[in-house]
Amino acid sequence: HNYFAFYFWIRKEFGAHAIIHLGKHGNLEWLPGKALALSENCYSEAALGSTPHFYPFIINDPGEGTQAKRRAQAVIVDHLTPPLTRAESYGVYRDLEILVDEYYEALGLDIKRTKFLERQILETMSRSNLEDDIGITSPDDTSSKLQKLDAYLCELKERQIRDGLHIFGRSPQGLQKRDLIASLLRVPRHKGDDQDSSYLRSLVRDFGFSDEFDPLDCDLSEKWQGRKPSQLVKLSLDPWRTNGDTVERLELFFLKMLEENIEPGEHSQKVLSYAENTVRPLLESCGKLETEGLIRSLNGEFLCPGPSGAPSRGRVDILPTGRNFYSVDSRSIPTRAAWTLGWKSANLLIERYVQEKGDWPRKMALTAWGTSNMRTGGDDIAQALALMGVSPQWDDNSGRVIGFEILPYTILGRPRVDVTLRVSGFFRDAFPSQIDLVATAARAVMKLDEPEFYNPAASCYKQDTDNIGEIRAGFRVFGSMPGSYGAGLQSLIDEQLWNNRDDLGQAYLEWGSFPLGIEADGKKDLETFSLRLGQIDTVVQNQDNYEHDVLDSDDYYQFEGGISAAIEKIRGTQPTVFHNDHSRPERPVIRTLEEEIGRVVRSRSVNPKWIEGVKRHGYKGAFEIAATVDYLFAFAATTGAAKSHHFDLAYTAYLEDDETRKFIEENNPDALREIAERFLEAIERNLWKPKLNSTRNLLLDILSVYSAKEETDEH
Repeated sequence: HNYFAFYFWIRKEFGAHAIIHLGKHGNLEWLPGKALALSENCYSEAALGSTPHFYPFIINDPGEGTQAKRRAQAVIVDHLTPPLTRAESYGVYRDLEILVDEYYEALGLDIKRTKFLERQILETMSRSNLEDDIGITSPDDTSSKLQKLDAYLCELKERQIRDGLHIFGRSPQGLQKRDLIASLLRVPRHKGDDQDSSYLRSLVRDFGFSDEFDPLDCDLSEKWQGRKPSQLVKLSLDPWRTNGDTVERLELFFLKMLEENIEPGEHSQKVLSYAENTVRPLLESCGKLETEGLIRSLNGEFLCPGPSGAPSRGRVDILPTGRNFYSVDSRSIPTRAAWTLGWKSANLLIERYVQEKGDWPRKMALTAWGTSNMRTGGDDIAQALALMGVSPQWDDNSGRVIGFEILPYTILGRPRVDVTLRVSGFFRDAFPSQIDLVATAARAVMKLDEPEFYNPAASCYKQDTDNIGEIRAGFRVFGSMPGSYGAGLQSLIDEQLWNNRDDLGQAYLEWGSFPLGIEADGKKDLETFSLRLGQIDTVVQNQDNYEHDVLDSDDYYQFEGGISAAIEKIRGTQPTVFHNDHSRPERPVIRTLEEEIGRVVRSRSVNPKWIEGVKRHGYKGAFEIAATVDYLFAFAATTGAAKSHHFDLAYTAYLEDDETRKFIEENNPDALREIAERFLEAIERNLWKPKLNSTRNLLLDILSVYSAKEETDEH
């Protein structure tokens, strides 16, 4: 009642000529009702009526922006993403980096010092609980442990993280602008050569390094065998020992090129000219254009359309902002480029599975979101088809998908994977053709006459047909009820309406058990969905950019965590969850969810550089910290992938640190209370066993202040 009343007051009493929703995304566009052509009985139409609606929206989120257009008549005014920067080394990771460098310098020269450093490194790793996050196991010898640590430290400091938030109507300045320019030019664009080359690759050519060395796709911990030009040597006092050290020096050199009048080589000159003549002016114009775009819209003038996507994925072409973005031609998805990435990622995923399990994967569940597939051109769909051994077919003239081809298993050289696809509500609305493509391809594969070893889907289909009938046995695409969105876990987590992980798994099952695609009638089928998930031991979620991360959104824990909890409820054992990195289209990386959470916590969440960045934004910065704690808790609740030591790290960074705790308290006291409540709930639910006995008392002290204040207010 209050929700509708507020909108009615704005329209009828206040008499607003227009409504602005600032910042993606709200909840108006996700209310119950039709996906398109809303009627008076659809909630968002009833709330908003015919009031003009203007919606400043981040440019890398075409899916949810499209949802606002379709379901809340929004005129989008797009804006920049938060500025990106390198995570860099800090604290214990910097200490370990120095120790590892000293160790390799002493190796073979001073046995006593080598042994001493070895003990120091291993003890520091143990105190920091790094072994679990790195993937170090007991059979690993010391040399293997140190090599894994070396690679992990390199990856952490090279990771791209956000440096604060974007302020609507203001272009990034100073070091933020410099770092963002470098982030946009780090990966190749368009054809990938000349001005469109990665600045790292162009510098490799200018410095005469081996053609075999690719700074975007190399083993960072491998010993550097190439030249050491004096221009790069003097950039850092640290030892130059590995490929990772080389990449770091190339990055530092390009940042220096952006700041100083350095005479670059032939290849990097083209990239630098593009940076100065194109990228810098585009970024500098964004702030002004964002404000002008909103004012122009309020004046009732036409706002020019523009493309959308993730700038850090090589999409400089979508700038400047301040336009009414559009998404994609859904008839061309998956694109040929997405198929290339999907095929590569599928093969790498199978390869890792075989290495770890000693057998071929046979049944996997994938999550597909509308927004990410709009950004990538259909990476997830392409990967699902590739796992099944099916290739899309395109019209040569239009580039649109016109069908599929089943690849012979003799060409695949491996068994087909029986794929179950769980799509988001927006994907269901935006991509019915892609749902039909996957559902039809899956049924075609099931009906092949192939050996059971090579086609587990066909064998499963025959068996299930006897139990539940031919049509239901062939369902492989599922989603939420038509007109609804999400995975059903958010309210349970937010309001503490669950007793154990089974409750969360059951919510996911109930919410997502609607078969989609060919021969589906839109009716709930909990039995078939449960049957499908009960046969699955591997879950896959892809992430296509690092302008956000897994601890940045409730969608990740709802879908990734929800399906994991559902499978555990049915099977009694947890599935393996892969959270793959597709941020560099030329180099997909396969990681488990545990590995990804560990990297995000250490590189971004507790990184002083990130914390100082959000502190510039007061109330909203404190909210970002609270949200990170919420999502860390939710992953611990649904999957156990967020470990006790991750809570220790977050608690130390946010509450044990006096300055940060004071910042949150002064700028957003409600956030401080929510953080303390969430940490306390983690303890009470046995998701976190704090290292310090004083932890619980501090949390109770924080909450007692609010209890006393509430009592005073009541009196």
